[in-house]
Amino acid sequence: MAGQRRKTISFSDGGIMRINSSCCNKAGTGCGNHRSGYAIIGNMNVGKTTLFSRMCKTRAMGVNIPGTSVTVENGRVEGMESHLYDTPGICSIFSHNEDERASRDIFLLEETAADMGGIILVADAKNMKRSLAIALQYVEYGLPMLLVVNMIDEGESRGIVIDNEKLSSALGIDVCSSIAREGIGVGEIVSRLGSMRVPKRIMKYPPRVERFLEKVASEFKSSTLSPRVIGLLLLARDRGLEDYLERNFGNGVLERLKRLAEQFHREDPAVWEFQAGNLYNKKAAQVLEDAQKVEPVKRHPFLARLGDWCTDLKTGIPIAIGILAVVYMFLGTFGATYLVDSINGKLFEGLLIPWVTKLVDPIPSAFIRDMIVDPEFGVLPTGVFLALGLVLPVLFCFYLAFGVLEESGYLPRLSILLDKLFHKIGLNGKGVIPLVMGFSCITMAILTTRILDTKKEKNIATFLLLQGMPCAPLLAVMLIILEKMPTSATVMVFGLILAKIMIAGFLANKILPGSGTPLLIEIPAMRLPGFVRIFKLSVLKTYFFMKEALPIFILACLIVFFIDRLGGLRVLEQISRPVINGFMGLPDSSVQVFIKTIIRRESGATEIVRLSGAYTNLQIIVNLLVMTFLSPCVNAAIVVFKERGLKAGITIMGIVFVFALTTGSLINHFCRLLNITFS
Repeated sequence: MAGQRRKTISFSDGGIMRINSSCCNKAGTGCGNHRSGYAIIGNMNVGKTTLFSRMCKTRAMGVNIPGTSVTVENGRVEGMESHLYDTPGICSIFSHNEDERASRDIFLLEETAADMGGIILVADAKNMKRSLAIALQYVEYGLPMLLVVNMIDEGESRGIVIDNEKLSSALGIDVCSSIAREGIGVGEIVSRLGSMRVPKRIMKYPPRVERFLEKVASEFKSSTLSPRVIGLLLLARDRGLEDYLERNFGNGVLERLKRLAEQFHREDPAVWEFQAGNLYNKKAAQVLEDAQKVEPVKRHPFLARLGDWCTDLKTGIPIAIGILAVVYMFLGTFGATYLVDSINGKLFEGLLIPWVTKLVDPIPSAFIRDMIVDPEFGVLPTGVFLALGLVLPVLFCFYLAFGVLEESGYLPRLSILLDKLFHKIGLNGKGVIPLVMGFSCITMAILTTRILDTKKEKNIATFLLLQGMPCAPLLAVMLIILEKMPTSATVMVFGLILAKIMIAGFLANKILPGSGTPLLIEIPAMRLPGFVRIFKLSVLKTYFFMKEALPIFILACLIVFFIDRLGGLRVLEQISRPVINGFMGLPDSSVQVFIKTIIRRESGATEIVRLSGAYTNLQIIVNLLVMTFLSPCVNAAIVVFKERGLKAGITIMGIVFVFALTTGSLINHFCRLLNITFS
């Protein structure tokens, strides 16, 4: 950049770092809009990686942080040229461990600092005070910032309402709300990247600290790194910073600054980090007092007793079975039968498909007509209409039911109830959360395994999610299919899924080294759910899911259509016949089901619905189970390798694949041997 001085300097706390020194005193200000890198910062378990995954569909190699074993993931924001860095969770800017050093050093590395355009600070709507305390510390970097209040649904379920406008006014930056795991609010976050603002500096340190910072600032007039951050880290006796100063500004500067810091500490021997922590927390509480309202949760005596009953084995198990039955009836009878028959049967099959067929009749090309309306491979009947007619109604019902369980406070109690059982499979009750989340989306559930305490627990939970957990859209289609079969089919399918998860977890617990951890979990009060809020959130979640999934449904249909027209389906059917037909007893057309399943699970499931006339009931059961046991969509597979690493990822995926085919074959032969047909 013209007029910009570039200086390479070393920064080390065991490794080597380089930063750019430019004419800009505040990175990101006065430098134009050429910087396109953004760092996601925040406390642990606030949804940073989930947001990163939602914003970045393509990823580059990770950035290794010298002097640590931490690698920071980076990727390109979808639809933009901007880069995003996913940093580890932190408690403060003062580096106590490798994660905190990595989150600090991402602003200093030559390859990242050069284009760092700002900070996306992700906050947990349930714990805004600690998130704001982090935000106040990062204000000192002088970088543009965007505050994202994530998990607003969980916050609202606890009666927490956050006024974004007041937060924005107090901090001088834009504030967005999101539910990152559902993709809600992500579009708005992306749209605001280009207009991020440098926040107000509202922290007021004691006069002695301000005087110290002013003296430090006089030494670093040309540094890209904010002199105030240098001063604050000096007061914390940050060894990495001292090495940095010595390497790049000489021992003389370092000694002068150390003498200043020592003089400061002689006059005030209290530990600066504790003092600073209190100051940031106090200021965060002041900001939050005006911007947050917490509606008291009504503690009805009956609800309090119900909460206790839900965690007691004698009463909790019947309650859990009762809830499961009600949810199944709601999804199966109302969603999968009444709504699907109304929307798919009457609207799409009865009206829209005949109308669209007549509409495209004038198109002279038979190839184009078939691509649009062919009943076997056309985009509209097998892609768009099946997605909207089959998946959407039951998915919406699922989000309603899940919202009621989540907002009522029942899920944490289910964790307590199942804690002992989960220890048998190498998890504690906290493992209920990612496994239950798996019924919504496997990809996001794998990301939530981060809340678990040990590597063993994370590997087991990931393995179980891939082993046989049907995500919400697949579950929706399964319920539609099973609703038309005898009850024994439903018992068989879900009984085998449950048995396989328990057996796989038990074996994994025995094989993998390590011990279990005790359950420590926050238990909110039981409350009556806010049905209007749950309805609105369910509409939003369903909309964002369909917005993301519908193009993939269409893509899957187009891929199968072109493979069929090129003769590829017949070739694949011949190649896979020994396994698909010989071992699992499925018709050759199952090849196209599995192709769509690999692209998107529910897309494959809807293909079964379409082909159901060519299947026996037993073949449908076997196919549904193999699809469930087989690896979920491509996104989930990518996340497995990212979260668990290459070796663990290959091991898990390999075992899952072999297990799926073996189980499908065994079920087929077992049922045929005993003449079980589910007719």
